[in-house]
Amino acid sequence: MMLSSVSVWTWRAAAHSLKKRLAPIRRHLSNRGVIPDGLSDADTIFALSSGHGRCGVAVVRVSGPASSTALKRMAGLAHKLPLPRTALLRSIKDPMSKEVLDRGLVLWFPGPHSFTGEDSAEFQIHGGSAVITAVLQALGSLPGMRPAEAGEFTRRAFQAGKLDLTEVEGLADLIHAETEAQRRQALRQMSGELGRLYQDWTHKLKRCLAHVEAFIDFSEDELIEDGVLDQVDRWVRELQTEMERHLKDERRGERLRSGVQVVIAGATNAGKSSLLNTLCQRPAAIVSPIAGTTRDVVETALDVGGFPVLLSDTAGLRESPDLVEREGVRRARERVEQADLTLVVVDGAQVPADAGEAAAFLEGHLSSVLCTQEQPPTDSCILVLNKTDLLPEEGRRRLGRELKRAAGLPPVCLISCVTNEGVQDFLTLLHGNIQTLCGDPLCGAPSLTQARHRAHLQQCVAALAQYRQYRNVDLALAAEGVRLALTSLGRITGRVGAEEILDIIFKDFCIGK
Repeated sequence: MMLSSVSVWTWRAAAHSLKKRLAPIRRHLSNRGVIPDGLSDADTIFALSSGHGRCGVAVVRVSGPASSTALKRMAGLAHKLPLPRTALLRSIKDPMSKEVLDRGLVLWFPGPHSFTGEDSAEFQIHGGSAVITAVLQALGSLPGMRPAEAGEFTRRAFQAGKLDLTEVEGLADLIHAETEAQRRQALRQMSGELGRLYQDWTHKLKRCLAHVEAFIDFSEDELIEDGVLDQVDRWVRELQTEMERHLKDERRGERLRSGVQVVIAGATNAGKSSLLNTLCQRPAAIVSPIAGTTRDVVETALDVGGFPVLLSDTAGLRESPDLVEREGVRRARERVEQADLTLVVVDGAQVPADAGEAAAFLEGHLSSVLCTQEQPPTDSCILVLNKTDLLPEEGRRRLGRELKRAAGLPPVCLISCVTNEGVQDFLTLLHGNIQTLCGDPLCGAPSLTQARHRAHLQQCVAALAQYRQYRNVDLALAAEGVRLALTSLGRITGRVGAEEILDIIFKDFCIGK
């Protein structure tokens, strides 16, 4: 859009006005650690990066301005550093006593082409505790060197712009991933897919805010066309729709990151603890013919087909005069309310032989366990008929066929924890439900993985609604809505540049050219 030029004083005054309005936002984010105020001359830090414990090879990482000095003095490189990212076999010496501490590989990573963006070095040494201690003590004896604080390497990478906050969280999730699906999701987030999505939204919000601010500051001089705000309206509407769609993910990413909450529930002596032990393949819970043996929640973590599961065995649901058992029942019902998936275990020997009566019996049992009269979704509940080894073979087969065709029931599995009959079919069904709850981490748009992402995005959507609410009432309040949306989104990635708003104004509208 080409516009007539204005006086230098006019656009400088407008720029100063806009900067003044944006300054409190930047200060607020800076105080929260979202926007770094700038990098100061930091100490050179070092730490064991390969984890503690005896191992074949240990990696000691160094980062900061004195990294080259440390590498030269420790590896006996008097004049010339190794080629970047090239391993060199050297004797590693104490810089004070010149004693050889170990013989290993050294690598040089000059900034900004390193993990932290600073000059960095690595010592790949033998993993004995004495060797590691000697090398760390030798590094600590050099001037300007100090041990790194927890997470300081990653923090420096963030401050240098090598990672945004979503990538930092993806790195942490990758380090702690215990299942294949968790690894895939964390690797995708660490590669920046989620961050790029939010950065794209951030760029669009900056443009919206810049156009609204330009209209407020310059429209009276007839330098901005009326159609600018119509364009902003369209952008805001599209962004709000995209964000609302992103939020409607049924918490798949969060479930995959923290584990699917699977709760075993049912009446006493139905075989709940036996099912837990069968799934864990170990005696995780006490099994007894005495009703009410389990009185507290017994938890165990499982990997079900690459997906993380937190499996909970609960107390049998019944009325009891025993105060301890009543507390166990209360906790059991609380877990059922919080569960992503409930395994309702029923004693198969108590199910009526007639198919119609069996379906009615199971429907009533489900309502009692789940405390609801509504039919549970097929991916949030599985009916498990246990102790089928006590049923006649023909009756068992007929019951299984009839219940599969019964309407109003979730998926039904007939199993025996004694003979393991039907357990494999049950595991297949369980895996399918868990996969539905978590989704495929490699398909579609990247998922929300943190509760804080969801909270900030909800605030962002509410702020965009504020823009639409005040658009025709008070444009300054409408602009504040876009600004709040931009701030909320910036808190997710950790990057909000207030000065970029000015850049867009003068670039898009050629003001003061």
